[in-house]
Amino acid sequence: MSFTDWPWRCWRSVRGDAIALRFDEAALSWRALCRRVDALAHGFAQQGVIDGCGIALCAANGPRTLLAWLALLQCGARVLPLNPKLPQPLLDELLPGLTLRYGLALDDSATLPALPALRWPELPAGSPEAMPPDVSGGHIAPADEDAFRCAVAWDPARLVSMTLTSGSSGLPKAAVHSAAAHLASAQGLLALMPYGGQDNWLLSLPLFHVSGQGIFWRWLWAGGCLTVRDLRPLHTALEGCTHASLVPTQLWRLLAQPKMPPALKSVLLGGAQIPVSLTQQAQARGVSCWCGYGLTELASTVCAKRADGLPDVGEALPGREVRVCDDEIQIRAASLACGYWRDGALVPLTDSEGWFHTRDRGVCKNGRLTVLGRLDNLFFSGGEGIQPEDVERVISAHPHVSQCFVVPIADVEFGQRPVAVVECDDSLTPDALAQWVADKLVRFQQPVRWFRLPPPLKNGGIKVSRRAVQAWVEKEVRR
Repeated sequence: MSFTDWPWRCWRSVRGDAIALRFDEAALSWRALCRRVDALAHGFAQQGVIDGCGIALCAANGPRTLLAWLALLQCGARVLPLNPKLPQPLLDELLPGLTLRYGLALDDSATLPALPALRWPELPAGSPEAMPPDVSGGHIAPADEDAFRCAVAWDPARLVSMTLTSGSSGLPKAAVHSAAAHLASAQGLLALMPYGGQDNWLLSLPLFHVSGQGIFWRWLWAGGCLTVRDLRPLHTALEGCTHASLVPTQLWRLLAQPKMPPALKSVLLGGAQIPVSLTQQAQARGVSCWCGYGLTELASTVCAKRADGLPDVGEALPGREVRVCDDEIQIRAASLACGYWRDGALVPLTDSEGWFHTRDRGVCKNGRLTVLGRLDNLFFSGGEGIQPEDVERVISAHPHVSQCFVVPIADVEFGQRPVAVVECDDSLTPDALAQWVADKLVRFQQPVRWFRLPPPLKNGGIKVSRRAVQAWVEKEVRR
């Protein structure tokens, strides 16, 4: 699809009556969706949202969050999505450097006191937004439609998003992407993993994370259907969905259900080591799994493949180039961010030849990339180098382990020793795990202590902070 207008408006022209969005108890055609977006954009514009301004959107996934994204984009805004669970001290330190004009908090527990507040538009009774959900996409009078139309000109080079990196060292950075970069990311993945107009992708990951935005832009690229629902329970949320993006823990829990959602046929996995037994069980129940490697700066997935039990993450997707120099993975791509936003300007993130240095360790053989771990995570124990991800890969292969983190603790004799923090079945004991890895890891790699992953470290997100795990372990061993 070649877009000459905002993607949702283009789909209105070619598939106006097709279902674009499904919520818990409602559905919107592309035509009805555009009416709602036009009305919301009009309401935001009346409050001062103009082309090029930065807006913080603090919200968990939900119908209003999705509609707000579209309306703010249509106003020409640069959207910074924020996790409602981010601590206020971090926001106080982070937001001043991002030159934002307004904040829109859609979560009851979230506030953005440092920014002027946007209100959810209160539109007159008879306006398109005030109308009940319209599945059929019936027309409204042109005069009414024009009254609520508010859209800046479509420009694929327009900066549309500011996405926070994981912040593995220092403050998170805000990677800024254009609409063209997001669409290039979507196009590359969908060249490998089919998703079309008759398919339905569940918005199963948060829009404040690049993987959630990946789902959003694939939907806009393909003109399929997107489902936005409460994810608890996941098997219920997946009713009628053909596609989902999940982390391994979510898929393990789904497979534990007696029945799989009947329409589900494809799952994109990411976010952790992916056990072979997981994808084999899914395939046996009719679900094809795809594994990928992606980064915030690259607008989600860079390499991907059908799950095949091998440790690589596949080949570079169309529009991406990958190389390994001095053990470091480097990437050039059409989906690359334009830079990091700081004090009203873009800070370059590539070298003079346009390569982004990921700080990930890897090897590339026959065009297929294997990610070995973060260069920053490597530590030494008794003179032996330990790459935590190597150890985590072995531990995560245990059928009752959902995810695992290996971090170092200081040791007088060895300098540092490995400690494992695992999320696993209650029946699995640390002693049992220690015995299980005894013949699978060399002695210096074997964890000297084992902990269960405490629920607070999950913090409602999809990616556990390794730095937070490290800090928690250090407190525990001092007790």
